[in-house]
Amino acid sequence: MNRRNFKKLLASGLLGLGTYTSVWDQTHPPLQKPAKLKEGDHVGLITPGSAIPQHRIADAVKTTRSLGLVPVLGKHVGKELGYLAGSDEERLEDLHSMFEDDKIKGIWCIRGGYGCTRLLPHIRYDLVKKNPKVFIGYSDITALHHAFLMECQLTTFHGPLAVSEPTEYSINHLKKAVMTDDPYIVGQSVENLDSGSKDKAFEPFVINRGKMKGALIGGNLSLMTALIGTPWEVSYADKLVFIEDIDEKPYSIDRMLVQLLQATDLSKAAGILLGVFYDCNPDEGDKSLSLRETLVDQLSSLDIPVFYGFSFGHIDHHCTLPVGTMAEFDQVKQEIHFLETGTQS
Repeated sequence: MNRRNFKKLLASGLLGLGTYTSVWDQTHPPLQKPAKLKEGDHVGLITPGSAIPQHRIADAVKTTRSLGLVPVLGKHVGKELGYLAGSDEERLEDLHSMFEDDKIKGIWCIRGGYGCTRLLPHIRYDLVKKNPKVFIGYSDITALHHAFLMECQLTTFHGPLAVSEPTEYSINHLKKAVMTDDPYIVGQSVENLDSGSKDKAFEPFVINRGKMKGALIGGNLSLMTALIGTPWEVSYADKLVFIEDIDEKPYSIDRMLVQLLQATDLSKAAGILLGVFYDCNPDEGDKSLSLRETLVDQLSSLDIPVFYGFSFGHIDHHCTLPVGTMAEFDQVKQEIHFLETGTQS
């Protein structure tokens, strides 16, 4: 048996690795969509993961105001407990208080880092479900996106952090995602495409051709792997799965993809849309596959479309993806067509 055929059989489960069951899928209750934000709305700023330097808090406040929104800092923002933004109890208090406060119409995570997975068993999901609000962030916030989708069927938004560099591309697409209630199309950032000539991480390429259509789910690769075996592990079958990461060597990317393919139903996805994996190539002189070679090696044998290099990830020009909603990706035009909105009036 050649290596390509072996990997196809392995991915399809035909080599006796067992079956996979999921908690959340499209047979469950309809999505809860939060009310769209409008100028003048109060938005809570929280740090559910790692601590934020004091001087960066002002940047998050400024960016929030630039959208015409009124920033409200969580009580414990600015706290530090080692690498965490305060104790688990303090970070939970900020999260819960923002969902509890009727004046707060949206919640924007200031940064990611590490710490969100620690909160998952202790979140008051009944509170979140009763008070659906726009919830924005990425990176470690992936854990909260998955948990809110599975526990509350809440549409959340994989988008820039409040402390992210506010570029025209990222702000425009964030506003379309959370301040309107009409489906729209998002194309590549011209700036990211231009960067491809200087930095291979930004160069898009097709791994497997085809159109992909399904409910959006995914996020940071490290967090997707960390959730395997927990109650918040999702099913990827028939979903449009988006994945990104930063500062991981190719062998580490390889290891995480192997785990996802062996332990979940990722191979049954409607398609895989990879973002920009920034700073994920080997150091000069390392005996290693390149990032591109690693991704092709692991994903080319799947019988689903796979595309690398769309404008999301740990990068400046970052589009916003409404988690749980139906979308279609056109590889030729390099466009995401959102087939439904992530908010409601």
